[in-house]
Amino acid sequence: MSGNDQRSALRSRMSVLALGLAAVMLAAICTAILTAPAAPASAQTAEIKRMFDVRTPMRDGVELSADVWMPAEGGPFPTIIIRTPYLKTMVMGDFSLAGWATYFAERGYAVAIQDTRGRGDSDGEFDFFFQEGEDGYDTIEWMATQPWSNGDVCTAGVSYLGTDQWLAAREHPPSLRCMVATAAAGRWMHELPYYGGAWMMAWSLDWINGTSGRNMQTNTAGMDMESVYWHRPLITQDDVMGRDMPLFNDFLENSTMNEYWERLHFTEEDFRGLDLPVLHVTGWFDGDQPGAMFYWDGMMAHSPAADRQYMLAGPWGHAETFIGGTLTLGDMEFEPHALVDNEAEHLAFFDHYLKGTADSYDQPRARIYVVGAEEWREFDRYPPADVQATSLYLSSGGNANSIVGDGALSWSPPADDSPPDEFTFDPTRPVPASAGTTFLGEDRTPLHRRDDVLVYTSEEMDEAVEIVGRVVIEFHAATDARDTDFVASIMDVYPDGRAVNLGPNIGVVRARYRHGFDREELLTPGEVARYEIDLGHIGHSFEPGHRIRIDLTSSAYPAIAPNQNTGNPVATDTEWNTANQIIFHSLEYPSRIVLPIRARRRATE
Repeated sequence: MSGNDQRSALRSRMSVLALGLAAVMLAAICTAILTAPAAPASAQTAEIKRMFDVRTPMRDGVELSADVWMPAEGGPFPTIIIRTPYLKTMVMGDFSLAGWATYFAERGYAVAIQDTRGRGDSDGEFDFFFQEGEDGYDTIEWMATQPWSNGDVCTAGVSYLGTDQWLAAREHPPSLRCMVATAAAGRWMHELPYYGGAWMMAWSLDWINGTSGRNMQTNTAGMDMESVYWHRPLITQDDVMGRDMPLFNDFLENSTMNEYWERLHFTEEDFRGLDLPVLHVTGWFDGDQPGAMFYWDGMMAHSPAADRQYMLAGPWGHAETFIGGTLTLGDMEFEPHALVDNEAEHLAFFDHYLKGTADSYDQPRARIYVVGAEEWREFDRYPPADVQATSLYLSSGGNANSIVGDGALSWSPPADDSPPDEFTFDPTRPVPASAGTTFLGEDRTPLHRRDDVLVYTSEEMDEAVEIVGRVVIEFHAATDARDTDFVASIMDVYPDGRAVNLGPNIGVVRARYRHGFDREELLTPGEVARYEIDLGHIGHSFEPGHRIRIDLTSSAYPAIAPNQNTGNPVATDTEWNTANQIIFHSLEYPSRIVLPIRARRRATE
């Protein structure tokens, strides 16, 4: 079958997925800030005063627009600021940012929700996060001097609205007292707009298009996204989609961790300069978990306020980190106590660190929910002190291809050399990122029928195995290509056969970045190389009767642009090559998944 025929055959099967994955992160980001439950009438404690289109001057003369809520009587008030590129006026059903702001205004706070530069009612030109440090500083300090503010400010928000808090804090605004940073992006090249060095095609097209202009750009209904995804070179995909997107081009042209991205990257020195209490919120299925954990690690290791850092992590996707959770995700179901009252969580933190009316913030250093055990755990540090890195080794008889192959996982290293596993990666026939419309918590079994997917499964657990922390696959591989991708997932295999995907993303490593994102090093065809795939942080218990599974392949379409296996510059490449992949698991070249195990318990315990 020709490449064109293969792509045509994919279209019917992938149409929903193509649109779904392209939109999932933007939709989650937008809806997350719109779906906080409104305060019940019985909880209202004050009449509210509102001020719309409050013009806030920036240092370069540009004015940004904010809407402000506060109690109608009294003052001045401690002030909460949210800064959003998704429009301060957006409404979804009965929920809105205005409802969220009203909740806190009823409880004695002034709340300012501002359109970021170039978005909504604000002047200037939007430029991703690059302007948010200075604009955030100027906004905080201007708001703090208003007669309705008492000069004490805390920031809040999810996703982009979390990241812009960190960038503002790095500028050290004197009036900033604390932050609640939820699902904040921060690991460039391994979160946005690349993941493991691989180009996040669907997200980049959809998110950048959606934020082009002052209002949300949503007129893509009926668009043949498949034809856009398959267009090469990638650098002109935006034109095929119908819009010149300078950010899209800039992102593609800056494909290493260079000066362009270093403007956003936090260093150890940056964290040492942040003496602020922070509530860090993320989820085990949150696509921006890499950034959230990066900020957590940096503050705990270097900040003088390490003793005032707090983590809340639940069984949540990106949106759910802000709205308080969900009872279902993909093919998973959670207990009702997995939900939290998001507004109450914020209020308890603000009342102590911003308003000062609460004597303490009575929460442990880390509260995390363990899926499978369906229980909340409290720790005085994260990762927990009792975690032990434990290896689960890959093995096979040389035929781990598909679910009917002989791939296995064992707690013991290989006793002797076992034959490697091989598959052919054809980038014109990629493995879908999802068997349906989202890879989060979904059953990946339908994808395991393909011969270009290697499947390794453990024996049934005779005791529960609880993991809490970062999961990594370390493996040895060879290819006949100058560059290629390796893609991996970890799953909980239920007794009924479902293989439910765990973690915030499909794990990816682009071979040219195997030694770091600051440089590109092409492969020597046929040479064995060592790789790591970061599967993110996971809090999960593999219960008795369940099994652990990983899959290894080379694509996750359309979330990741298929590697064309040429070694050419990604942005301008128009050639396509197949790659013959070899995965080793021998004494000389072992491959393993490293699990952060903290407990094992029998079914009767």
